Amino acid sequence: MPRIAANIAYLFTERPLIERFAAAAAAGFKAVELQFPYDHAASAVKAELQKHGLTQLGTNTPLGREGEFGLAAQPGRERDWDAAFGQALDYISAIGGTAIHCLAGKVPPEQRPAAERTFIANLERAADLAAARNITLLIEPINQRDRPNYFLNRVEHAADIIAKVGRPNVKIQYDFYHVQIVGGDLITRFEKHQPLIGHVQIAAVPSRHEPDEGEINYPEVFKALDRLGWAGWVACEYRPRARTEDGLGWARPYGVVPRGA
Repeated sequence: MPRIAANIAYLFTERPLIERFAAAAAAGFKAVELQFPYDHAASAVKAELQKHGLTQLGTNTPLGREGEFGLAAQPGRERDWDAAFGQALDYISAIGGTAIHCLAGKVPPEQRPAAERTFIANLERAADLAAARNITLLIEPINQRDRPNYFLNRVEHAADIIAKVGRPNVKIQYDFYHVQIVGGDLITRFEKHQPLIGHVQIAAVPSRHEPDEGEINYPEVFKALDRLGWAGWVACEYRPRARTEDGLGWARPYGVVPRGA
């Protein structure tokens, strides 16, 4: 049975971020992931995690300038990347998390060869720093429909980047939502690349709502993950149709049961 986690940048947004930890725990989640928590003191976030007995998974690197959506593959921005990554590494270490999603950023087509070289070199440096703190780096293929010109789109490209970086703590963040939009063949591609996959996310396609609608048969996906021995978390990075708690019925068979229910 998959272990279901809450992405509280997407779920429980009816509340301020610092109140979402309590809401996630009350709804029955045992783990959470963040995106951009940097406006909140790490000590305050850690206190919420401890108070509610939650496991902290990953967070994202900062976005950079408006419209960039990340810095890891931005040629000429290496110093800014180093600073942004350092901020993320210090933060995730302080709150007791386990991973950092390294946002590659949007890159015009003519800059892609330079961006690939930059991405690899930046990840090499970052992975060495992260390894010293037992932190995994994640790179995520993101579809061009939602993020035009985002540098990394395909699972196969992510696998090639990881091979070139050559660091064991760099893994793929396999979001079934993005992978379906880009190329489909979800289970076969997951199985092929499973040794390189460090984290899983889910959402309905095309709506990005709860995973009980749309073109992905998530009950079959979850059966496949069990069959393949996936022991990691499966994080809900979807936009609820309405109030978050009202849409969690799909997750009850997978152990997300409100406290006291």
